Amino acid sequence: MSLHVYHCPLRWGDMDAQGHVNNVAWVDHLQEARIDYLLSGPLAPMLDDGVVVVSHQIEYLAPTVADDEPLRIELWVDQVGAARFSIGYHLSHHDRAVGRARTVVTGYDLDTGRIRRLTEAERHHLVADLDPHEPLRTLARGELVDPAEVELVVRWSDLDAYGHVNNVEFFEYVQQARIAFLSKDFSSEDGMWVVVRQDMDYRRPMPYRREPYAVRIGVVAQGRTSVTVAAEIADPQQGTVFARADTVLVCTDREGRPRPVSQATVNQGPVSR
Repeated sequence: MSLHVYHCPLRWGDMDAQGHVNNVAWVDHLQEARIDYLLSGPLAPMLDDGVVVVSHQIEYLAPTVADDEPLRIELWVDQVGAARFSIGYHLSHHDRAVGRARTVVTGYDLDTGRIRRLTEAERHHLVADLDPHEPLRTLARGELVDPAEVELVVRWSDLDAYGHVNNVEFFEYVQQARIAFLSKDFSSEDGMWVVVRQDMDYRRPMPYRREPYAVRIGVVAQGRTSVTVAAEIADPQQGTVFARADTVLVCTDREGRPRPVSQATVNQGPVSR
């Protein structure tokens, strides 16, 4: 096993309105660590041949703030398959664990626009770094019933080197829709909502276009102090779904302590259990 460590500088622009590094910025940090790993060794040609992210699982263990101390990201290869491999991460800041994550990546043929199998050489190098860890728990997937719909406009700067919307931007789209959804349909009595877990499954590359896409969003599970919000990023004309996200939010008071979700929130909108 060859553990890769990346020290990611934090930026003031990574911070959100609550004064913490925003959950979307974490996905960008994971991407920086993953690209650094690929570029640092014999797997660098994969970036030219084409690799795409299939899914993310992210657990947010503790909030952190941007300062002169970089985010320490330890990275390893978690699984290797015929076409896919997964990367695990442990994130810490000031020697405190702040997050865990897992990303599934696949080889991709840019000319045909299709997933490709890993070459023998790629598999050899990935297996050399293989160090399976305990998997993150699986989130139950509730069905979106009568979801709200939020318009989504893609920016030209959202595209990656392959000409598709970058995987990080999907989290930005989901966050924008979630904020609109929460501010409209959730009771103001609930205090603050903190993201503690977020999963994203990518179903197909998303191209740039001037016409809006849509984010369909709704509550799919309810706990005493938490809700799970699901979102689909889709083409409202064709019905094509590009990605599905599930986000677990914990209701907290102003000091960050979990508190029960109000009855007003429990009664809002359809909840599929």
